[in-house]
Parts: sequence; structure tokens; C-alpha cells
Amino acid sequence: MLDVQHINQYYGGSHILRDVSLQTQVGKVTVLLGRNGVGKTTLLKSLMGLVPIRNGSIVFNGQDISKATPYERARAGIGFVPQGREIFARLTVQENLAMGLAHKPASTPVPPELFELFPVLKQMLHRRGGDLSGGQQQQLAIARALAAGPKLLVLDEPTEGIQPSIIKDIGRVIRMLADRGDMAILLCEQYYDFAQELADDYLVMERGEVIARGPGSEMEAKGVRQLVAI
Repeated sequence: MLDVQHINQYYGGSHILRDVSLQTQVGKVTVLLGRNGVGKTTLLKSLMGLVPIRNGSIVFNGQDISKATPYERARAGIGFVPQGREIFARLTVQENLAMGLAHKPASTPVPPELFELFPVLKQMLHRRGGDLSGGQQQQLAIARALAAGPKLLVLDEPTEGIQPSIIKDIGRVIRMLADRGDMAILLCEQYYDFAQELADDYLVMERGEVIARGPGSEMEAKGVRQLVAI
């Protein structure tokens, strides 16, 4: 679904991403791990077109999107859940979900399945996003990204600042979405146990480059926990 080959990215004179390659597959969760500051979020922003790459290629669903705008990538079928959630605090839950449908016809309804995945959102449709707890906001951010039916879901640190019960709910939803078999998932995560539980494949970044990769089933044997320990 996503094929990234040898991308490089710079901030000023600093070489932030160094010859990074990765692939995601439909029906699988690919986990991206690494300590703070190694370039994980920059990589995700590069995939979304929020920061430009210097060279290399990003191919999505068979189409080269290396120079596409963020909205073109969203229309092509990439859903992005940014670090920090970035919901619209003054809009209601209903309005936030509608924002996920911005490029669809105005009459397009919010998919009912979102409320099956996250029942709490149905109870809070008319509450402002800023009034929700951190965990509820994270569920809203994921639901907003899912509203348009993406082929690839990209999540940046979805467990950050979230209570354990909601982390379990989010993990359950991610696994369910992957097992459904119509979507690829790229999960950037600091919480090792959460990542290991979900990973079909993993990559580890350090200083802007991928230093390890393989099947999720081999993470423990390959010492990935030690690679990402702070």
C-alpha cells in the first residue's frame, strides 16, 4: 500500500532523515519505534506532505505522491492522526467528525461504524472537543481520520498521555481495523509493550535512519526493547 524508498530530509543544514525506506501492507500493522528526537514525527510529516523531502520516492497505492500536497494525499486515501491529537477544541464532536469528510459531498453522513468502534463519541456528539478528556479526544482524532474511509491509517504516538483503559480500547480498534483486511496501518509509538502487542512488522529509527526491521514476532528475540529504551 505504501512504498517509501531512500528519502532524505533536511532542516537547514541538519540531515534529519537519512536514506529511509519502509513499506506497509494491507491487513498489517507496521510499527515505527525509536527514542525521542530520532526523526519519527518528521518521517510521518514527510509522508503526509507537511514537510518536503529532498530526494527519494513515496509511492502510495501504486501512485507516486512524493510531490503531492497534504490534501491530495488525504483524498488519495491516507488518514493521519497527529501527535497531540489536534482536534478542534471549539467545535463539537459531530463537527470534528464532519471535518474528516471535508472533501466529500456536503450530504455525506458520518459513518455509523465510528460509533461502534468508539461508543463514547455517540454519547458526546454535541459536546465541544475541548471538553473531552485526553483519551476521549484521542478516540475522536482517530475517528475523524477514519471518517473518509482511508486505505492507510498513520498514527503518531496515540497512547501519549492516555489512561490505561483507553489505551486498551485503542489497541483493540487498531487490531480490528487491520484484521478487517482493507487497510494498512503505520503506528509510530513510544510505549514498547503496546507496540509489540500490535506489530506485524517493525522498524527502529536512530539518528534519522532505520537501524533495525523485521517481523513483530521477532521483536523480543532481536532485543528491540533495549534499542528503544530511554
